[in-house]
Amino acid sequence: MINLEKPIFEYSKPGRKGYTLPKLDVPEVNPEDTIPKEYRRADNNLPELSEIDVVRHFIHLSILNHHVDKGFYPLGSCTMKYNPKVNEDIARFDGLINLHPLQPIETIQGALQLMVELGQYLLAIGGLDAISLQPAAGAQGELTGIMMVRKYFETKGEKRTKVLIPDSAHGTNPASVTLSGFEALEIRSNNLGLVDLPTLEKVVDESVACLMLTNPNTLGLFEKEVAKIAKIIHRKGALLYLDGANLNAYLGFHRPGDVGFDLVHFNLHKTFSTPHGGGGPGAGPIGVKQILEPFLPVPVIKKLKNQYYFDYNRPNSVGKVQAFYGNFNVMVKAYAYIRMLGERGLKEVSECAVINANYIKKRLEGHYDLPFKETCLHECVFSSANLKQYGVKTLDVAKRLLDFGVHAPTVYFPLIVPEALMIEPTETESKAVLDEFIELMIKIAEEAKQNPEILKTAPHNTPVRRLDEAKASRELDVVYKAKTK
Repeated sequence: MINLEKPIFEYSKPGRKGYTLPKLDVPEVNPEDTIPKEYRRADNNLPELSEIDVVRHFIHLSILNHHVDKGFYPLGSCTMKYNPKVNEDIARFDGLINLHPLQPIETIQGALQLMVELGQYLLAIGGLDAISLQPAAGAQGELTGIMMVRKYFETKGEKRTKVLIPDSAHGTNPASVTLSGFEALEIRSNNLGLVDLPTLEKVVDESVACLMLTNPNTLGLFEKEVAKIAKIIHRKGALLYLDGANLNAYLGFHRPGDVGFDLVHFNLHKTFSTPHGGGGPGAGPIGVKQILEPFLPVPVIKKLKNQYYFDYNRPNSVGKVQAFYGNFNVMVKAYAYIRMLGERGLKEVSECAVINANYIKKRLEGHYDLPFKETCLHECVFSSANLKQYGVKTLDVAKRLLDFGVHAPTVYFPLIVPEALMIEPTETESKAVLDEFIELMIKIAEEAKQNPEILKTAPHNTPVRRLDEAKASRELDVVYKAKTK
């Protein structure tokens, strides 16, 4: 039996309240004299509840919600991994969480030192020269990067209008390109799922400003010819950008700057220990080679006579991209994570992520289609196309997984794989968890052959059954109407 949770209005009883106010010690004011008439209603339909009613209601809701602390969350393309709680504790130290961005500069020297050192660690990891921690998400980091690319060519007096994007890239890439005033031009993948070099050679000319490369790409495959790609791009004076969302695939093994990347965004909330999802906050620092340093967002932290300060005197900067200096709380967690693991620990992160993904790939091969059989890195991509003969789609597989308390992988992405199932186990899951997930996936593949209807009507064990998703997205109704007698 599923324990459903009632809307909070159904707990309401007249006269209940969860507060006690002191006796009024100021003149009483008529609300009609202070609240404009257009904001007043005779019946505003607010629930009346005790404190314990409210607490229990939201605890019940939290139990129904799936999250990485509750169960396996193999969402490909978005690293939903467990993060050590010690980093949460550190970020809540009084001396860090109670800082105010408008404090005098001499009172926040420790915070600035932490930011500088975090930036240095990221530069060492990426093989780059300069960095801004300001962007508040990966998408904002990539937008900032492409804005810098535009400013770079404007400063040089060059008119470049195009940015190249492989068809295996993340969906935010073309959005960042368009917002920055460039034209996005898609590059098709070859039969190995990698950038097709002959095609790239043909399209790169003096109108191209940049190639945005996700490496490893969204198929989980490493672009083995990345050094050649860099030469092709640089030969025409263009720049090479790395979408660093999948950086956890090769920490300590490969430095993007060493093979020719000119700028990289880092996802602190995917790779470096900040819980991902729930609306944030995130952080997407942008690291660059020296030629792009003048264009970093303002301010940049500098040091003069043993004191850190914010440098706003940067005439070629793209300006501010986020309020104040970015999401400091997220930076603290990333700093603690990197310091705690060290160089060897970061390499083990990637080793475990790659081993876990390839273990799943090997064991599920034969039960689901495997479009690309190359060794993957942090994630693997299957297809449920082999189940279509039984009338079963990828969506059905994903919905059935929910019945077993496992969050579904990413579905129907990347777009170049029909009926795609993108699975990222991350480095934090044990072999026991992976084995359980694999057995469930095999069970579901067998159900598709023997009893496809159970998949087509799944989920069966969740508080809300399968929705008409098209209708729900077009006819959203969030107004609760209280029951009447």
